[in-house]
Amino acid sequence: MIPTLFSVSYAGLWGQHTLDIESFIRKAATLGYAAVELMAKRPHLSPLDLDSGKLDRIKQCAKENRIQIATVAGYTDFTGGERAPEVPFVEMQIAYVRELARIAQGLEARIVRVFTGYSTAEEECQRDWGKCVLAVRECSALAASYGVYLGVQNHHDTAISTEAYLEFLTEVDHPNCKAMFDPWVPALQGEDLLACARTLAPRMVQTTVADYVRLKRWRYMSGLVNYSSLPDMVRAVPLGEGIVDLKSFFKGLQAGGFDGFVAYEMCSPLRGGGSEANLDRAAAASLRQIRTLIEGVKAEG
Repeated sequence: MIPTLFSVSYAGLWGQHTLDIESFIRKAATLGYAAVELMAKRPHLSPLDLDSGKLDRIKQCAKENRIQIATVAGYTDFTGGERAPEVPFVEMQIAYVRELARIAQGLEARIVRVFTGYSTAEEECQRDWGKCVLAVRECSALAASYGVYLGVQNHHDTAISTEAYLEFLTEVDHPNCKAMFDPWVPALQGEDLLACARTLAPRMVQTTVADYVRLKRWRYMSGLVNYSSLPDMVRAVPLGEGIVDLKSFFKGLQAGGFDGFVAYEMCSPLRGGGSEANLDRAAAASLRQIRTLIEGVKAEG
């Protein structure tokens, strides 16, 4: 397994410190990561801002710092655009994924990451599912033509549970469509992470790991002089400090034969704030945890 750092962690999207792509690659190397995943939107790897010279500089920076570029991370929602059905939102996103595959090929990356789609309406569930299947299948074929894998991450609403995720990948039924199964969602839903990881491992090219604490939430009801419960809020913390049973997850990965990229991400507000120093502390601590988990399952195996 290859420890990897995701550039979204230093993208400023939640008010955290922002680094450009080349500075991020140097940061990953300084922290001790072997590979990086690059966010394919501004302020990082947006197709709108790239030319052959910029790609060459990124590629050279990675080589100089002995960093492998593992993944170009796309952002898709194949059920989006319901308010404007005349606009070809799915086609536009497939064209985006094709461009990301071209960029990945130029950077010698192995994977282009996509999401499925968010829920639109209960009565449209089957239609949403079908739209995502067709779009991911077409994206898989396009990625294959550039010599890179199409990785589906279990993030959006469509096919979010482990059982549904497996069903979805089976229905896509394309040899270039791979799993990027992460423990975040199954952990929040109380699934058995060892069993999930063991089942998905043979299909996987990457996992993305993060850790969270649950914070209970309540709303005051003045007439009752009492509180009603609300869904928990979760807050990101360094790996090993939260609720995600990473030890069981890594055991499952090992048992299923997974030997791909393990990407750490800080993609939401982080305990301690978004200063560069705090991000660095979390990234360094999480790398130590990833190495410990990898060595632990190797020793047990």
